[in-house]
Amino acid sequence: MKELDNKLSRRNFIRISALTGGGLILGFSTLAADAPGQEQSFDLNAFIKIDTQGRITLMSPNPEIGQGVKTSLPMLIAEELDVDWKNIQVQQAGLDTTKYKRQVAGGSGSVRASWESFRQTGATARQMLINAAAAAWTVPAEECTTENGSVLHKGSNKKMSYGELAEKAGKLEVPKDVKVKPKETYKLLGQRIRNVDNHAIVTGKYKYGIDTKREGMLYATIIRPPAFGMSLVSFDDAEAKKAPGVKQVLRFENKIAILGRSTWEVMQGAKKVKAQWKEDGPLESTDDYVKNLHALLAKDPQDKPRRKDGDITAAFSNAAKVIEVAFDAPFLAHNTMEPMNFFAHVKADSAELYGPIQTPERARQRVAEMLKLPEDKVSVMMTRMGGGFGRRLMTDFVEEAAVVSKLAGNLPVNVIWSREHDMGGGYYRPMYSYKYRAAVDKDNKLVAWHHYSAGVGGAASPDSFPAGAVANLQVDTHVYKSPVTTAPWRGPTHNFIAFSEQSFLDEIAHKIGKDPVTLRLELLEQAKSSPTGRVNYEPDRFAAVIKKAAEIGGWGKSKGANTFLGFAAHFSFESYVAQVAEVEKQADGKVKLKKVYCVVDCGTVVNLSGAETQVEGSIIDGIGHSMFAEITLTKGKPDQTNFSAYRMIRLSEIPEIEIHFIKSNVAPTGLGEPALPPAGAALANAVFAATGVRLTSQPFIKSDLFA
Repeated sequence: MKELDNKLSRRNFIRISALTGGGLILGFSTLAADAPGQEQSFDLNAFIKIDTQGRITLMSPNPEIGQGVKTSLPMLIAEELDVDWKNIQVQQAGLDTTKYKRQVAGGSGSVRASWESFRQTGATARQMLINAAAAAWTVPAEECTTENGSVLHKGSNKKMSYGELAEKAGKLEVPKDVKVKPKETYKLLGQRIRNVDNHAIVTGKYKYGIDTKREGMLYATIIRPPAFGMSLVSFDDAEAKKAPGVKQVLRFENKIAILGRSTWEVMQGAKKVKAQWKEDGPLESTDDYVKNLHALLAKDPQDKPRRKDGDITAAFSNAAKVIEVAFDAPFLAHNTMEPMNFFAHVKADSAELYGPIQTPERARQRVAEMLKLPEDKVSVMMTRMGGGFGRRLMTDFVEEAAVVSKLAGNLPVNVIWSREHDMGGGYYRPMYSYKYRAAVDKDNKLVAWHHYSAGVGGAASPDSFPAGAVANLQVDTHVYKSPVTTAPWRGPTHNFIAFSEQSFLDEIAHKIGKDPVTLRLELLEQAKSSPTGRVNYEPDRFAAVIKKAAEIGGWGKSKGANTFLGFAAHFSFESYVAQVAEVEKQADGKVKLKKVYCVVDCGTVVNLSGAETQVEGSIIDGIGHSMFAEITLTKGKPDQTNFSAYRMIRLSEIPEIEIHFIKSNVAPTGLGEPALPPAGAALANAVFAATGVRLTSQPFIKSDLFA
């Protein structure tokens, strides 16, 4: 490798400047011209690196969970930088909250939180390159343009590549108030761009957190309580310590860690540990939860309403008709395809953490507090995740790895969960029971809406549609305390409330003899013309996706005697989604889901390929879990601890999916989750249309209505 020009110190050719919005860094470096395949030791912690050959590296600071953010966020910079995507390399950045902001994968928020700042970063870098070229040519910067990684001056027909300009640009002042491109000039955004990791993933070359290996590293597995509500009394590890490969057996908190040379050996060693457990109180079962939640809903609400518009008591008293339906949702497991894992190496004065985590900053904070270390002594490197679905928002598995590393004598360890440990003792989607009541006046107008919920670990959203469209509306909720651990699950709260509210609207439409799509549009018109209380959605955008979905789904048109349609629409994470589910009624009276039509308004689409993938995945996930999945408990112990008992949707059961995006000039909004919530409702409403049976609890497969 040719030596770097020693005349240039690192400080001379690295430009690091904070920009508006905080944490935005531009970095330019000049690398040796003939150093292909050899990385220079410049850790810029920056968004952009350009070498003298014009090679451009964009850093992706957010955790990649499969939502495509490692591709879409660099696209925002590349568009404004005006470079050919084929010449871009993307690298995953480590956790550095002094330079990057919001390094979180959750709430469908990565792109919408970065839309302005990432484009500004690219536009500012482009302007600095233009300024460098203008200075070299002694021409006004306004006369210069850019094209595919070069600056051009048409008057003199001069051209310089970004690589030639990078060093000079890095020495210039950072310009202020740089304008970003108008949408009509986009070359990259809105196109289908292949995920930057696709090739490495499909060829098996990509390294996930579970693949982490270090010199002297031990693998660890954890024995956890066999049931929720039990604690560890004592254990005998004599036989386990004799097992091949087992190096240590440690107790911490309410658990036992077995450490050794390989995952197989520590999991075999764990079977030889004889542990004694005790019950901390009565162990609860799913039947207990159902009974207790229903008993709560049979009483008047005890807690302060989450939302109260008008007077539902008076409205129900004067109603011409009252409609009531109750719904039940089971616990769900997250089931990340890459089993839960994390690497930790805790030393006397620092800690290194490495693995798949949606909330790296929170993990660093928790581990620093636990180890009594300054946060800047705890490093976190994010690996791409083999799924998360909200499970990796929690930091328990990172903290476990750090504790085990410290107790093991400050050794590097990779703690790996078995599927049984994850499904049997991790975190679940909360279990809910919802009761809806609607009051209708003599003109069949919806005048009151009461949503009363009780849940193990969850609460109802207060502002979900039709809030804002009904004059008298109240949302009551009660959280039932339980030792069962719960956590956000893809589309938290919305994942079930969309099913219940959209099914209830379908029931109201049926009871008052009104078309379900017409009812929704009338309510949105009411929210627009005479809103009540908070309205957190835009009625016109909501109505637009509904009308478009009805159009492409053939709503109101005959598709044959055996074809039936169900409609659902939901607003979440600032995006609007409407879906039509098409089912076919078989000769034996059972139904089969054939197709889902979906219309999405998520503002500006950044990567069309990634957007379609997210919507498809969400619909499949929503249909699959509505149809098949549940975790039940018997005396605190989960009945399902692997996929042999926890049913997932199969490839042959996935319907055809047709997706349309509303063209928009609005900034991007959420997309990783919004298409999941309405999927189950659209299917349930189609089943009602075909059979007259209203599905009110999941999983639907228990209804015995499906072919």
